[in-house]
Amino acid sequence: MKKLFALLMSAILSLTLLSGCGRENVNPTKELNVQSPETELQGSDAAQKEVLQQINTLTVAFVPSKEPAKIVTATEPLKQMLKAELLKEGFEVGNIDITVGTSYEAVGEALSAGTADVGLIPGSTYVLFDDDAEVILTATRAGLNKDFDNPKDWNDGLPTLTNDDVAVSYRSLIIAGPSAKGQELAAKINAGQELTWEDLNSANWTVMSTTSPAGYIYPSLWLQDKFNKGITDLESAVQSDSYASAMARLASGQIDIALVYADARMDYAEEWIKDFARHKPIWEETNVIGVTAPIYNDTVSVSNFSDNMQIPGFKQAVENAFINIGNLPAGKEVIAIYSHDGYQVADPEDYDEERKAQELIRNLSK
Repeated sequence: MKKLFALLMSAILSLTLLSGCGRENVNPTKELNVQSPETELQGSDAAQKEVLQQINTLTVAFVPSKEPAKIVTATEPLKQMLKAELLKEGFEVGNIDITVGTSYEAVGEALSAGTADVGLIPGSTYVLFDDDAEVILTATRAGLNKDFDNPKDWNDGLPTLTNDDVAVSYRSLIIAGPSAKGQELAAKINAGQELTWEDLNSANWTVMSTTSPAGYIYPSLWLQDKFNKGITDLESAVQSDSYASAMARLASGQIDIALVYADARMDYAEEWIKDFARHKPIWEETNVIGVTAPIYNDTVSVSNFSDNMQIPGFKQAVENAFINIGNLPAGKEVIAIYSHDGYQVADPEDYDEERKAQELIRNLSK
């Protein structure tokens, strides 16, 4: 009996010691500080999170709305900014690869294939590829001092300027250039007259990619609304690979009408004289002859199929990183290449009007 009692006491003592040792090996502080990529930064200093995951390469693709070389140069600082912000979110990225697609569709296709992780694309491109990509952010823009439905009201010969308003949409403008036909069309508008389909169809047009909101889709809807016609009905319409080439063609007189975003003339005011060899300001030599409905702003979208975007928490980290960059003065300077002023969380339903526009374009093309 005594032997049995001794064995029981020995077993209880052993369990007690093991339990005590187990408690000694647990660091309560470490338990409280364990963080996942979704953990919010605490405190006003936003201390860097513990690095939980390493990413070899993050690929960010831009659409060619400006000259590709200019985009690559302007966005070079974005690499270090993204690395720094993602590190705060718990991800150490070895390399940021910034690419410019050969077309808007090329960037959408890269997101679909998973060869691009992130795409800065218009809403129309996102909608076209929304089975394969997810919108996470909407760009905000500085408002403009001109935002009129009547094209004549834009044609005071004075520059369009930004103001302190925050805008989540922009317009597409149908611009007439300095060619004889362009000036003829502008004269009618500035005299308060309506243009006819025959007026427009007699001009030479340049358009952008078929998924460009400002350079194709919304002007198509404008033509449909005004004349029950589309861009495909025009006798002379050539595609430009960037707005820079479109503006160069307009300046040279090769074309009479260009389709551009509302602040495009601000972006090319200097080139108009310096590079395109014009002798008068762009505000005097070009005129607005048509204004589309507002277009919802560009997106930051991510691939549904890239390996990086399958990593838990990384999508949220990218979202946070772009928002933070958009709040920094240096970040605003970088994203200004796309007329972006910052970013806010997006809702896919924000782009339902874009979906309707795409459906109408498809029906017009049948």
